Amino acid sequence: MDELKPQRYKETRPAEQFRYLHEWARTHDAGWIYELVRMITTPASLFIYRTRGISIANVPADGPVILAPNHFSNMDHFFTGTYIRRKIRFMAKSQMFGQNAILDYVYRVGGVFPVMRGHHDTETFRTAHSILDRGGCVLMYAEGGRSRSGGLGEAKPGVGRLALESGVPVVPVAIHGSKGVRGWKRLSFPKITVQYGEPLRFEVVEQPSREQQRDAAHEIFDRVKAMYSQLEERGRSRVIKSLREGAADAADAVARPSTRTQS
Repeated sequence: MDELKPQRYKETRPAEQFRYLHEWARTHDAGWIYELVRMITTPASLFIYRTRGISIANVPADGPVILAPNHFSNMDHFFTGTYIRRKIRFMAKSQMFGQNAILDYVYRVGGVFPVMRGHHDTETFRTAHSILDRGGCVLMYAEGGRSRSGGLGEAKPGVGRLALESGVPVVPVAIHGSKGVRGWKRLSFPKITVQYGEPLRFEVVEQPSREQQRDAAHEIFDRVKAMYSQLEERGRSRVIKSLREGAADAADAVARPSTRTQS
């Protein structure tokens, strides 16, 4: 895996610089940029990276939902959305904003809003809640940022906080293969698998403690790690086969009592 550049973790600019981005995100849905980017990235996901979605039906077709994936690559949000027709809103580090007016427009209309990493950024959570209150779909990486170790990182409390404060369904998402995406410069294109877990739901806690946030985040990320481990150890074909066999067994178990009743 190619070495990642050292990251600037803490934002040094004032929060006021990003306020207009939050105000826009709270009152607008993702616009035409989102659809344009989807048209460009979906063929790449399907034909270059051979992306496959598993258990897509676990993502609600409408209503508020949080998607909580692991994170290896800048392509992860595109991979997550390849098989989902919903417009996914996601937070990105504030360092991406304020450098170029055209890029700021692309990010804003494309559904991205900033988070000031290294700060207690309440504005970001206000924006996420506003989107969820309107029935939107928010992606929040369980690890907070990209894993730089080549393996899964540790859950950060942010996703637990949003889950507890909102009480909306949280879909754990395992993205397997994307740690090799940086190999595109060597014409190496990994096979990507995105598995959507069964939704979790937490009782609303208006002001969750740090410990409660961490516990919820770990519960969510444990689901991600379990799915990822299965994909890593067994491969996606065997995982898909097992899920199909499990669904068939469950359907057979439901049908069997009625068969006995008729006889």
